[in-house]
Amino acid sequence: MFTVKSKGTTDVGMVRSINQDSFLADNQLKLYVVADGMGGHVGGEIASSICVKEIHSYMQQAITPEYSQYIKSAKNQELSKTDIAQKLVTAINNASCKIYEKALEQPQLKGMGTTASVLFIHDDIGYVAHVGDSRIYLVRAGFIYQITSDHSFVNEQVKAGILTEEEAKHHQARNIITRSVGYQEEEEVDTKWLQLEEGDLFVMCSDGLHGKVVDEEISKMVVEKELNASDALVQLANTRGGNDNITVIVVKIEVGK
Repeated sequence: MFTVKSKGTTDVGMVRSINQDSFLADNQLKLYVVADGMGGHVGGEIASSICVKEIHSYMQQAITPEYSQYIKSAKNQELSKTDIAQKLVTAINNASCKIYEKALEQPQLKGMGTTASVLFIHDDIGYVAHVGDSRIYLVRAGFIYQITSDHSFVNEQVKAGILTEEEAKHHQARNIITRSVGYQEEEEVDTKWLQLEEGDLFVMCSDGLHGKVVDEEISKMVVEKELNASDALVQLANTRGGNDNITVIVVKIEVGK
């Protein structure tokens, strides 16, 4: 059984007046969320806040001790993993519905939405659910792996072979996302799970970080500073202009004692 430690940092950055990012780091439930809101003057802030709150509330109710015991004793472990992943999908779409309804109630918030990148640790498995262009990385044995795929216009162009990765980094449409939580009642959610190893480090971040700091720099800093890298990475993004809100969570997997 693994124990989990984490540290999260969020910052308004050097340019914007409102922080539209929200995050959750619940070590007891082992649930971690980064949400980067968008829409209007305060719409993004409201959307990301609702997203984090609703995902947390749903998972608190869904992952009971009885459910955990049921999953542990299930004969078909693959189906059990699918069931947990589906709970994350339901949690995100429950949040999407709440945000959408809020926008209907207050027309000035129409079109607001948010990214949602979710990591949930259960036993020795890490579950990921994802919408938008916030990211989740795994740093393992000194190597960094991006385990989410950006739902963005430029990433789709890269996949289609229209843009190179280098061109995408500087493209004027690089901040346009193709999926968001709350723009409609339900959204397509990517899910995956992976076997955890002792010493694994996850980095969850909004594009305010990965738009300014490359993967190799993230990996180097996380290997050196571990949990304290959340503050250091935010500071680094700010020194490079900080033209967006910046949120970073670092999650460390350790063997339980």
